[in-house]
Amino acid sequence: MIRHLVLFKLDDGVERDDPRVVAGAEAFRELGGKIPELEFWECAWNITDRPIAYDFAINAAVADEDALKRYIEHPEHRAAAGQWREFATWVIADYPF
Repeated sequence: MIRHLVLFKLDDGVERDDPRVVAGAEAFRELGGKIPELEFWECAWNITDRPIAYDFAINAAVADEDALKRYIEHPEHRAAAGQWREFATWVIADYPF
């Protein structure tokens, strides 16, 4: 199994209630039921406001590196990630478990 973690940081001046952000979060929430490679899927807003904290997190699992590649290349994933490029930066970690 491969764990796929993503942490998003909203750009300066961008708030969670910005319509683009609301749409982007909803697009990610919906991915869990749309991409068969996802064996586990959760995403949520961070509840802390510490200066070093990121704003939104994805925690997912796929079977192997091939499944991870199919997930990343899936059109629904590309569309959702594309929305976030407009208003956030992120970091990713993929590791076996």
